Amino acid sequence: MLPIAHDEPAAAFTAPGGWRHGLRYGLLGLPLAFVALPLYVLLPNHYARAFAAPLAALGFVLLAARGIDAVLDPLIGRWCDRLAARSHATLLAVAAASAVVLALGLWGLLFPPAAVVAAGAAPLLTWAGVVMAITYTAYSVVSVAHQAWGARLGGNEAQRSRVVAWREALSLLGVLLAAVLPTVAGLGATVVTFALLLALGWWAWARSLVPHGSGVAVARAGRSPLREPAFRRLLAVFVLNGTASAVPATLVLFFVQDRLQASAALEPAFLGVYFLSAALAMPLWLRLVPRLGLARTWLAGMVLAVVTFAWAATLGAGDAVLFLVVCALSGIALGTDLALPGALLAGLIGQLGERGKAEGAYFGWWNFAAKLNLALAAGLALPLLGFFGYAPGARDAAALQTLTIAYCVLPCVLKLLAAA
Repeated sequence: MLPIAHDEPAAAFTAPGGWRHGLRYGLLGLPLAFVALPLYVLLPNHYARAFAAPLAALGFVLLAARGIDAVLDPLIGRWCDRLAARSHATLLAVAAASAVVLALGLWGLLFPPAAVVAAGAAPLLTWAGVVMAITYTAYSVVSVAHQAWGARLGGNEAQRSRVVAWREALSLLGVLLAAVLPTVAGLGATVVTFALLLALGWWAWARSLVPHGSGVAVARAGRSPLREPAFRRLLAVFVLNGTASAVPATLVLFFVQDRLQASAALEPAFLGVYFLSAALAMPLWLRLVPRLGLARTWLAGMVLAVVTFAWAATLGAGDAVLFLVVCALSGIALGTDLALPGALLAGLIGQLGERGKAEGAYFGWWNFAAKLNLALAAGLALPLLGFFGYAPGARDAAALQTLTIAYCVLPCVLKLLAAA
């Protein structure tokens, strides 16, 4: 059974929950989400098209770099706890240095030296692999430190959910901006914009409310969060639910192009409605938290997602307008996935007596699981599609039925398991 944390006294919360405090803390979420799209989505296409990098070798390099990144997350979390135990200023200084490495790494990845490009595919991919590993690691340091900071603020369920909601809502804005800017302004302007936003986000974070417990020694430094049964249960729900959300994200363009046979011009509208609905729905979900609690509000979001994808399974060619409604409803459900699990984890950390001591360790494993979700989604859905006869561009009924099952039914099954 999922642990439902009891509320802490409001006095234990260092932030009164006003919009200024939320904005100062959460603003860094915007550039961190902004950079994730170029790093994970645009980069493979850029190397294949601009530098003629062989796809098989490029895929191996990307897999290796992301694997190193995911494995390092728990270690990075422990390290962030030790830095916070010295002082919050030390943690912020290391985050600032990592942010500089992150910005330089993104520039180096998108604009490799001319000599490296001219030397051929092997040196280019070696450059990409090394710089990617460094850049991903810098990204993880900033991200884990920022998430753990928010968890250290404590508070009751409603307060914790507001803290996470600010960060995630601004992250959605970063995703939307990153989706538009490379096409409109080019990759160079995108990197410069990212660097400026990252500096602004760090500056605001450094002036946000400071958690209690600065300089507290890290307790039970050798004990892994995975040894806590309550954390394992919450992590299992997070992985099942996250994989359920990642599967349709992986397959949405296939579904739109082949099952719905929608115009390519509508694809940005589908994505925009999805993310915008998630951002607009967050305040509504937060109003339910004081009445239902975090866990039951999250459960309501899961149920909405299942109902929505069950309906999506009935759509076919020409139902593009109806699919916009599906995008809106599933985006509304996504609002719970973004705002509530992190707040549940923050409450659990407090219940276990680890506040101010081991938030980084917990969020290190949490981020590892989030990356595992993306890997599981691709690892489950894409092989299943191929095995059962679907290929991009298919129009025969059996192949399209396979696509519908993977896009609509599989996420429902995973969501129901998470809800159970």
